[in-house]
Amino acid sequence: MKEYVVDDKSSSEFLVHRSVFTDKEIFEKEKEEIFNKCWLFIGHESEVANKGDFHRKKVGGRNLLFTRGSDDVIRALYNSCSHRGALVCREDKGNSKVFRCFYHAWSFNNQGELVGMPGKEAFPETFNCNGSKNLHEVVRLESFRGFYFVNFDENAISLEEYLGNAKEYLALIADQSEAGMEVLQDPQQYSVRANWKLLAENSVDSYHGMPTHKTYFDIVGTRGGELSKDDLKGVGKDLGNGHGVVEYTAPWGRPVAKWIPAWGEEGKKETDEIKAKLVEKFGEGHANRITTLNRNMLIFPNLVINDIMAITIRTFYPTEPGYMEVTGYALAPKGENDQFRQRRNDNFLEFLGPGGFATPDDNEALELCQEGFLNNKEVEWNDISKGMIREQPESNDEEQMRAFWRQWDAVMSKKEAGRVHV
Repeated sequence: MKEYVVDDKSSSEFLVHRSVFTDKEIFEKEKEEIFNKCWLFIGHESEVANKGDFHRKKVGGRNLLFTRGSDDVIRALYNSCSHRGALVCREDKGNSKVFRCFYHAWSFNNQGELVGMPGKEAFPETFNCNGSKNLHEVVRLESFRGFYFVNFDENAISLEEYLGNAKEYLALIADQSEAGMEVLQDPQQYSVRANWKLLAENSVDSYHGMPTHKTYFDIVGTRGGELSKDDLKGVGKDLGNGHGVVEYTAPWGRPVAKWIPAWGEEGKKETDEIKAKLVEKFGEGHANRITTLNRNMLIFPNLVINDIMAITIRTFYPTEPGYMEVTGYALAPKGENDQFRQRRNDNFLEFLGPGGFATPDDNEALELCQEGFLNNKEVEWNDISKGMIREQPESNDEEQMRAFWRQWDAVMSKKEAGRVHV
């Protein structure tokens, strides 16, 4: 395989060849080596809180059903009738005891078992005794702290091992409420005419924050969230296995639990109460990380969790080298009072939603990159070297993006992650 990633620690230079964003053969290999073999986020346990709950999901090019059966077991089922292949469920979500295929009316219960078929007398008595005509389950489904992932490779390592050091940061989110966390309402879906790896980079890229999103920071300042010299500072980390995170301070308010003057004295009292409960349960250090620090985390290959002025879960899948489909969810603590929930939703829509201050800017930047790759092929390399000279890279350096590219290179070329190419 051609060398697409140059990781030269001796000269503190990290380069990515721009053909990886446009080449169709690379795209096809990514589908095989990454999306067929890596752990992929399918949903949060709160989406299937009750027996019979289901959500239709597109994951890794497959049409799946994320369900909680009548036996209280969460499953990932292929949304394809075992008879002639039609979708057995066309609704995006709901609660049902049975999925009935539109084509020939074969029916399956919410555990995936075939329970009805017209003209049953025309089949042998032993038909489906071995369960081969039931809805097929994805070979691997595992979870951590309410986050569920699938893997289409039965030989893959466990989710626990795969997540590795990222578990620490998922716990900082899951610990925000004793009652647990929940996904809010329906997801927001949109598309971007850019390569999927550009969004992976962008999601943990603090370097672009001020120049790209200056208008938002100006608005935050009018609400008392003044930008100090210490804000937007923190660390960028390679968490292993392609996962990366930036953790930093910022001027905006966090419903859990960083107050800003715009929330008034009542809001201050409520945030103080939230903070006190977290300190009592976890101690000062862990509680301070939960409440005052922000995190943008990428779990390889395509799960982004931004725990900032609100919490978003975002996944994105390519349909071609220059086009991806994005799904975003808002996540929040269960039992949050109405006023704080409203603040959280306003924060989410204002910055993180597809019509907010951040997402349209980011999408435009990614599409401009894609256009630049296509039209200027004589310029071959992207530079992702910022911070390589530091022992501990800062949050506006690019170490967390290098983590992604080292794993991408290792998976695509089947060699050890982090190998130095000179």
